[in-house]
Amino acid sequence: MIVRKLRLKRGWSQEHLAELMGVSTRTIQRIERGQTKPSLETQKSLAAVFEVDIATFEPSIAMDSTGEPDMNTTNTNETTQEAQQGAKPKPAVETVSNEEAEAMEYVKGIKDFYGHLLFFIIFTVIFIFTGKISEMLIPWGAWALGLTIHGLQAFEVINLFKINWEKKMVEKRLKKKL
Repeated sequence: MIVRKLRLKRGWSQEHLAELMGVSTRTIQRIERGQTKPSLETQKSLAAVFEVDIATFEPSIAMDSTGEPDMNTTNTNETTQEAQQGAKPKPAVETVSNEEAEAMEYVKGIKDFYGHLLFFIIFTVIFIFTGKISEMLIPWGAWALGLTIHGLQAFEVINLFKINWEKKMVEKRLKKKL
């Protein structure tokens, strides 16, 4: 989620970020969706590209003054002594608040709906121009109904899947209880 926040904050596409980092777009997609944890090298690359502390991507990893992982501590803040000696300040550790995470998920749902709507419009135009709309009336009508339900859910007018269902799915994905 933090990668997505930082990327959106800078107005970058997934493709642009992947190009800057020298990884595939699919890798960025998997990291943003939480399907994979970035390797240490990828975390270093993310930290460099976004100009943030590496602990932003793996809070349990602290960096020493040389920029290498410090295995003796999990504190990523500079000590007073380091600050007094004029050590280069470390970049801030970015986080994603619950409010930001919810907003990003909401927008993702709307984006998915608009993608669905676009496909519906394209196929409707194709059916009309080819004269096949009468042959496709039942599937087209079912698709229109599905699109309507999708839109109502995306804009939170209705909620077919209750919070308990969402909780179960999250726990299933995490393979642990919340």
